Amino acid sequence: MLNFNGELIAPDTFKVTSENRAFKYGDSIFETIKVQNNKVVFFEDHYFRLMASMRMLRMKIPMEFTLEFLEQEILKTVAIQENSTSFRVRLTVFRKDGGLYTPKTNDIDYLIEVKENTYQTKSVYRLDLFKDFYNYSGLLSTIKTNNRILNTVASVFADENDLDNCVLLNERKGVVEVTNGNIFVIKDTIIKTPALTEGCIKGVVRKKIIETLEKHPEYTVEETVISPFEIQKADEVFITNAIVGIQPVTHYRKKSFKTEIGEKLQKNLQVLQFSS
Repeated sequence: MLNFNGELIAPDTFKVTSENRAFKYGDSIFETIKVQNNKVVFFEDHYFRLMASMRMLRMKIPMEFTLEFLEQEILKTVAIQENSTSFRVRLTVFRKDGGLYTPKTNDIDYLIEVKENTYQTKSVYRLDLFKDFYNYSGLLSTIKTNNRILNTVASVFADENDLDNCVLLNERKGVVEVTNGNIFVIKDTIIKTPALTEGCIKGVVRKKIIETLEKHPEYTVEETVISPFEIQKADEVFITNAIVGIQPVTHYRKKSFKTEIGEKLQKNLQVLQFSS
């Protein structure tokens, strides 16, 4: 079942028109959210990122769009699912039909989709660069719009080359992120992740990992510019997103990595999920 503007409907009854702006212009944003044991994980962070994204795109935020309202709509949709305690939720917000580049209205519709979360962290995880096209730096790249063609093409490239993921670069050849999350690079006691000014998504789990690392004086965390060469020289690399949490990378080209720090942080993150 889907939740469209608060109404639960069967997936095969949901239709978009030829005037749908998410379809025609990518005039849409989304949040991918984990629900575990009937708890919406890190929802406050997802909610405030959604609100900031809607304001940036000049969408009209409905009065009822409170944190509590959207959380209950998500749980209402999860409640009719069966045979699982872990779910992957996509909350999509798009401007109502009509207009060309200039919309007829800034009012929005929303859609909540729920699927069982079957992801398991992989013991072997291979990564390489995607260099055909760039993820351009700038604030617009930090929000999750429906325009994910770069991520799609890079994912096809990964599949064709027996990789698990690809590193995306910006126009300055700096590391931005991977196709489905943020990236962290560890060398000695320094843990780096691309700064938001590099064009990476303002990831919820990225934020949680940075906050966790700042409480551990044995590590120095830096939001900075990262060159692809630094991945090659790293001791460890891991990626983050809301569903995976942390996925350690084991191979990058001919380089093999340790995974101890990533695995330790994953355990800390699991504790945070249920204490927040």
